[in-house]
Amino acid sequence: MAKVFVTRELTPNVMHRLATAPEIKELRVNREDRVLSRQELLDGLRWCDAAITQLTDTIDDEALSVNPNLKIVANFAVGYNNIDTVAATKRRIPCSNTPGVLTETTADLTFALVLAVARRIVESDQYLRAGKYKSWAPQLLLGQDVHSKTIGIVGFGRIGYAVVQRARGFNMKILYSDIDDKSYAVELQVKRVDLETLLRESDFVSLHPFLDSV
Repeated sequence: MAKVFVTRELTPNVMHRLATAPEIKELRVNREDRVLSRQELLDGLRWCDAAITQLTDTIDDEALSVNPNLKIVANFAVGYNNIDTVAATKRRIPCSNTPGVLTETTADLTFALVLAVARRIVESDQYLRAGKYKSWAPQLLLGQDVHSKTIGIVGFGRIGYAVVQRARGFNMKILYSDIDDKSYAVELQVKRVDLETLLRESDFVSLHPFLDSV
């Protein structure tokens, strides 16, 4: 039976599963809506068998060294750049993450931003709340159409692909710029161009490049 340390409270269904799991002997949870201090993080790691961490928790060599019996660091995030994986490997501590779970969600939000900017949604909301609206006018907060426009995708990976799927629903012309050709571009009728051409010809540009520190 394990002692589990959760560095920040998660959704109710997840917390219920953790609280009722027969494999868990004791559960320690940060129930405050804040990032733990360094000392609080180290104290929790020193106490537990398994840690469920957040991208705001720095799990470096020092953090991994405080408990020789730590069995796993489960990162509640798609990425894991907050974890020193080299140090974890050296200490033979498995680390996990949640890859792919936010691809479609991120694409939804991306297209929400495209629509909000094009149709001046935020500006219109502020205008209305400020009591400035008096009557309809032909050019009042007119914005621009999204349908049939050109969108440029910089970085045509998983998220870029998901954004393209949404853009097709708006009958948009789609360009992409990437370091190599993508096999799925043909089926999606997406054209690869250089970055300069993409910026010149696109009405909207969505950035999804792979950012590597190297």
